[in-house]
Amino acid sequence: MTTAAQPPAVVADSLEKRFGGTPALVGVSFSVDAGELFGFVGPDGGGKTTLFRILATLMLPSAGSARVLGRDVVRDLWSLRPRIGYMPGRFSLYPDLSVLENLQFFASVFGTTIAAARAQIAPIYSQLEPFNERRAGALSGGMKQKLALCCALVHRPEILLLDEPTTGVDAVSRREFWDLLGDLKRSGMTIVVSTPYMDEATRCDRVALMQRGQLLATDTPQRIAASFDRPLLAVHAADRYRALLALREWPRTQAVYPFGESLHYVDARADAAADAIATEVAAFLTARGFAGVQVAPATPTVEDAFIARMGAPEGAHAA
Repeated sequence: MTTAAQPPAVVADSLEKRFGGTPALVGVSFSVDAGELFGFVGPDGGGKTTLFRILATLMLPSAGSARVLGRDVVRDLWSLRPRIGYMPGRFSLYPDLSVLENLQFFASVFGTTIAAARAQIAPIYSQLEPFNERRAGALSGGMKQKLALCCALVHRPEILLLDEPTTGVDAVSRREFWDLLGDLKRSGMTIVVSTPYMDEATRCDRVALMQRGQLLATDTPQRIAASFDRPLLAVHAADRYRALLALREWPRTQAVYPFGESLHYVDARADAAADAIATEVAAFLTARGFAGVQVAPATPTVEDAFIARMGAPEGAHAA
């Protein structure tokens, strides 16, 4: 927990950003504790990249303020930049340079060397070093992300800002990347990361759900999932799409949406027993001609909570 001796690593107060008449951020306020792994979770177009570019001192806010490591991102940008490791969502290294040349270049920009940063980057660089002479553009997606993370760490920053670092990367590489972030967090590094993948939220200490430039909720992943307050059922049917359409016609349906290999069904009756609703849903689908229907209560996830909050009136903020 943040104390007087250890102030928050990031504080944003009513941040706003507009591009012409289009709002990208609307009244965004939050704080990140030192040593915390904090995630922004939401779909593309939610404002995550705009927020990260402001925190990385690459974009000016239209209103509000933000402080990173105790320094204002507008007034103190030149003294702040050397203390930040920033990894943009799109691969931004030099594809025609080798792995080693990219690392040497980014180290030289900050007046350091690979040798000086060896202890910081060793867990990641040990996987890249066998490919030192390979051009960055010829690396796999997962290896590109590891190289980008190495380049963000080579000047030994105090905080990492990672904007959708695993987008477009295979599932195994995603898991390996998050394992690396866990190692960095255990070393005391403050990490702020954004992702469109709801399953990655569970790897964070706290998350902020973000949509249309607003924060819908900020809490631990467990508390956000536990905030889901209606009966939730997992529905398995052979023809999932037709079952989805049928359930959307049922008057008792609050929401129904694909979830993995099943459908997640939310009932409009908040006080009804989940087992009783499951029996009703199965009977309804069977009467509509669906065979082998299986319906059972499901445990809500961060994704379920996010979908539920997306239905809140625009401008509403959940605590």
